[in-house]
Amino acid sequence: MLRRLSIKTRLTLAFSAIALLVIVLSAAAWFINKLQNESLNRYNYHVLLGMRAADQTWVAMLQSRRYEKDVLLHLGDAAKSAEYLKKWKAEQERMVKEATDLRSRMTDPNSVRQAKEIDEAFAAYGQAALPVLEKAAAGQLTSIAEANEALKPAKAHMAKGEATMIEILDSVSFFTKFVIDKFNRLYAVITLATAVIVSLSVALVALLGWRISRSIVQPMNDAARFAEQVGAGDLTATLDVQGQDEATRLQRSLAQMRDALQSMVSRVRDVTEGITTASSEIAHGNQDLSQRTEQTASNLQQTASSMEQLTGTVKQSADAARQANQLASSASTVASRGGEVVSQVVSTMDEISAASKKIADIIGVIDGIAFQTNILALNAAVEAARAGEQGRGFAVVAGEVRNLAQRSAQAAKEIKSLIGASVEKVDSGARLVQDAGSTMTEIVASVQRVTDIIGEITAATSEQSTGIGQVNTAVNQLDQMTQQNAALVEESAAAAESLRQQAERLSEVVAAFKLADAQRLATAAVTRARETAAPAPTVAPTRVEKPVSAPVKAASAPAPAPVKPAPVSTTVAAAPASKPVAAPAHDDDWTSF
Repeated sequence: MLRRLSIKTRLTLAFSAIALLVIVLSAAAWFINKLQNESLNRYNYHVLLGMRAADQTWVAMLQSRRYEKDVLLHLGDAAKSAEYLKKWKAEQERMVKEATDLRSRMTDPNSVRQAKEIDEAFAAYGQAALPVLEKAAAGQLTSIAEANEALKPAKAHMAKGEATMIEILDSVSFFTKFVIDKFNRLYAVITLATAVIVSLSVALVALLGWRISRSIVQPMNDAARFAEQVGAGDLTATLDVQGQDEATRLQRSLAQMRDALQSMVSRVRDVTEGITTASSEIAHGNQDLSQRTEQTASNLQQTASSMEQLTGTVKQSADAARQANQLASSASTVASRGGEVVSQVVSTMDEISAASKKIADIIGVIDGIAFQTNILALNAAVEAARAGEQGRGFAVVAGEVRNLAQRSAQAAKEIKSLIGASVEKVDSGARLVQDAGSTMTEIVASVQRVTDIIGEITAATSEQSTGIGQVNTAVNQLDQMTQQNAALVEESAAAAESLRQQAERLSEVVAAFKLADAQRLATAAVTRARETAAPAPTVAPTRVEKPVSAPVKAASAPAPAPVKPAPVSTTVAAAPASKPVAAPAHDDDWTSF
């Protein structure tokens, strides 16, 4: 059932259940706290306050009896008696007040009745004792015995109140013990209920967590086991996919991946068989190549006979070329001299240019001095205008103007000297240019002689045109055939070897996967590839070595060089794999290759 829910929903339900348990526990704790608070309030109001009122009433009663005795003990002292009588009255009022308060604190009928009796007894005691004590304080009673005799009715009321008071105190003590026992029982019940609720909550949370974690971890473990089997190459592994959660989607994706790998391995197996067929077609192409190599050998013989006829003509061309070389050397010497002259002219022009730059700099300085002179002159005018007859400032400014004028004169002198030097260098450059002109005249004469000799070479070259035409025709045919055959030999051998190795590697890759009939078919494909491609590298090189030993060896050697690298051979190997399959027996396909 949990597998039908997503992991997010399960976790949300789990946390919601935990939150609900926390709310329930909080509500239970609040309710228990409320019960305890109400019980404590009732106990505080009815018991503690009642005990306090009873204690205060008892204390006031004792104080009242004490002051009663003090009044009787001081019968002969009117002042003392009056003082103690006053205190007795105060305690009597407090005793009556506390008794009234005690009466209001009682709730059960028996306690109310007892409190009422105490209130009435203390009131009767006060009414009976007050006249006697007033007489005693006034000196109307002569002895303590007489006073005690007069107080007997009051003491009777007091004795009745004391007896009832003791009963109330005993009742309060009993009720206090009862309340304490009740609180203890309530605490035990609350503790037990809390322990039970907490235990049930923890057990429920643990059970819920175990179920949810198991529903998440188990499919993950199944998916991991399935992925390990597929990673090990076992494409027959199965996976039980149930539910709609994220783990189920992952399992479905892994199952789809397994199916895609099975399809891919099957296609790789088919490609391996195609490569095996292409390797066999390449072997047939190598056999056709051997026949073309024999034709190339006959063309090489014709080329050799044509080359013998060209030998004499080539000697004459060589002699003329030597003379032309000598004249070219002399012309080169003259040209180098002209180059030196030109270099001197360029150097002179550079110096003139540098002098011009200096002139420009000096002119800049003169311009700056002129600018400052104008400013100083302006300042002098201002100072003269301000000073009037007192022209000290004007004298200072005039001195500065004089210094600037001197600097301007010096700069003018330098400009004059530099201009003179520039003139001299220009004259020298002119002379050098004249020398260069004469040198160039000599070069022209030498070039004319070279032209005459080249004419002779042209005449000899015309005699060689016929033989060269024949040689060109044969050489072109030989070059085309040789290049095609050399490239075909190298590429065919590399393609056959590369295809064989690829077939072996593909078979090994396919064999790594556990697939029905895949391993058997891959092994058979590799066996066919080895049987078909084995004679190719042995037959092709033996056929090629015979024409290579001919005089055209230098032309065929550089042709295979670009085909040697592995990337090129791998690329070329893919091309003939498709062409020979369509038409393996025609020569045009191999020529286009």
